[in-house]
Amino acid sequence: MAKHWADFQYEIYLHGMTGRVPRLPTDLTRLEELTERRLGPGPVGYVAGSAGDGGTARANRAALERRRIVPRMLRDVHERDLSVEVLGRALPAPLALAPVGVLSIMHPEAEPAAARAAAAQGVPYILSSASSTPMERVAEVMGNAERWFQLYWSKDREVTRSFLDRAKASGFTVLVVTLDTPLLAWRPRDLDQAYLPFLHGVGTANYFTDPAFRAGLATPPEEDPNAAVLHFIGLFADPGKTWPDLAFLREHWDGPIVLKGVLHPDDARLAADAGMDGVVVSNHGGRQVAGSIGAADALPRVARAVGDRLTVLFDSGIRTGDDVFKALALGAEAVLLGRPYVYGLGLDGQPGVEHVIRCLLAEFDLTLALSGHAAPATVGPGDLAEDEG
Repeated sequence: MAKHWADFQYEIYLHGMTGRVPRLPTDLTRLEELTERRLGPGPVGYVAGSAGDGGTARANRAALERRRIVPRMLRDVHERDLSVEVLGRALPAPLALAPVGVLSIMHPEAEPAAARAAAAQGVPYILSSASSTPMERVAEVMGNAERWFQLYWSKDREVTRSFLDRAKASGFTVLVVTLDTPLLAWRPRDLDQAYLPFLHGVGTANYFTDPAFRAGLATPPEEDPNAAVLHFIGLFADPGKTWPDLAFLREHWDGPIVLKGVLHPDDARLAADAGMDGVVVSNHGGRQVAGSIGAADALPRVARAVGDRLTVLFDSGIRTGDDVFKALALGAEAVLLGRPYVYGLGLDGQPGVEHVIRCLLAEFDLTLALSGHAAPATVGPGDLAEDEG
């Protein structure tokens, strides 16, 4: 019998009989405000902030909220199964934790705490290249759990090759290549605090431990961290990359490759033509292009263009279980969850991340059932209506 994620609500109610209530809100939209009150403006601004005036982040939410679910009645939803197959991997639900870097600014246990939480709940954890913890250490705490590696595509081919080799050796099975960050965007919340963790050597752990990166230094990072940081800044991203360069990644990675940051159907078609396995429809949570299209508005066109050729994933704006339902209805096969789990980490470490995962999937399970569905596969465009108001 498949797990009913919705049973988490009864667990909460039963604990309430002994006077215990959840440590964190079960309405995940409240986590950002709570984090703002508890953590410093630099770390919170780095996670919560967006490009420009924040209009793209607002567009992400508006694009999801404008779609309204149309429930269907008298369908047998007694036994539900949220499990899906994504990129050849069997997952307990259509969810993975999105790559978010520099997690040590939110909690001292950083990426290992988030990775343990994902492993405990059975959902994939996507480790950022810009993590505070070397990939080998994260892999170690996850055991045999599903883990994917996100690549910021370096100017230095040898560093990129080394990252791919290390990730494969550490059991990361899917490569997620972020395309939308060849340059850092204009982010006023970070600029107003003059806050960029990388300049302090935070989020550079994979680089400072990498043999190819270290080979480019006159002295080790432990002896001259400032020189190492400058070297990192110089090779972190490459705005000169073009579609033919994907052949290098295909040559050096024998598992699935997913391109993150795709919003235009023509780019999705180019990804398929280049032999990629999937795309993530994403605008980096509104952190890169001010004035960009809301990700959920881009999703249907991308799904129609390549849904029969590529796995289509989605992120940017997911906050609730009904958001997951809507993303699936618009054409995604699974979603990536970003900021909410980071807030959970900042507020309560690994238990906070697990709380976020369980709340999101419990709400999704209930939304699915109450809308007349027993599995994600039956959700489609006909389950949504546009709010004209």
